[in-house]
Order: sequence, then structure tokens, then C-alpha cells
Amino acid sequence: MSGFDPIGLAYLGALAVSLGGLAILDRRFALAFWHDARRTTAVLALGVVVFLLWDVAGLLLGIFSRGDSPHMTGLLLAPELPVEEAVFLTLMCYSTLLVWRAADRWARGRTEAS
Repeated sequence: MSGFDPIGLAYLGALAVSLGGLAILDRRFALAFWHDARRTTAVLALGVVVFLLWDVAGLLLGIFSRGDSPHMTGLLLAPELPVEEAVFLTLMCYSTLLVWRAADRWARGRTEAS
């Protein structure tokens, strides 16, 4: 039977919902995009590109492989590189940036208070 299988979007959907949650936190506390959208875009793009290059190198060296899961779309950016990987790397870089910005803000607040 051929046709659209919605379970194939489960992982991508979960990643999208998670990115949405991070964006809500970012908006609430103005940590990244709502603090400096241009710089945040550059930092996230650089991080994602570096990690995608890392993935491609690992794939070419045979260290990484795509694997199979019924929860993935099957769409590939390159051979063995699923589209979900780029979205996951964006999520990872964005969450790291938000934690860094929150910790920096907290640390600066503590030093200014002393």
C-alpha cells in the first residue's frame, strides 16, 4: 500500500514543537533572537553548518550511518543525511545558545549586585 504515512513525521514534528518551545522561552526572556536577531542567526547558522560538515565527514569515513526508523520522513539532504538531522542540530545549537545567554545574564547580574 502506498500513500502518506503520518507516523513518518513524528520525529520531525517533535523537533518542530521543541523549537517552538525554545522560541517561546527566547521571546519571554529576550535571550537570543529577541535580543539580537542578526547575531543569533549568524551564530546558529555557523553552528549548524559546522555540525553538518562534521556529520558529512563522519558519513564519508563510515563512522556514522543513517539507520532506519518508521518515525522519520525519509527525506535526505545528502546520501545518508536525513533532513531531521539539520533540524536536530538547529535545536541543539539554539538550546545551547539560550542556556549560554541565560547563564551569562545570571552571572553578570550576580557580579553587578556585589
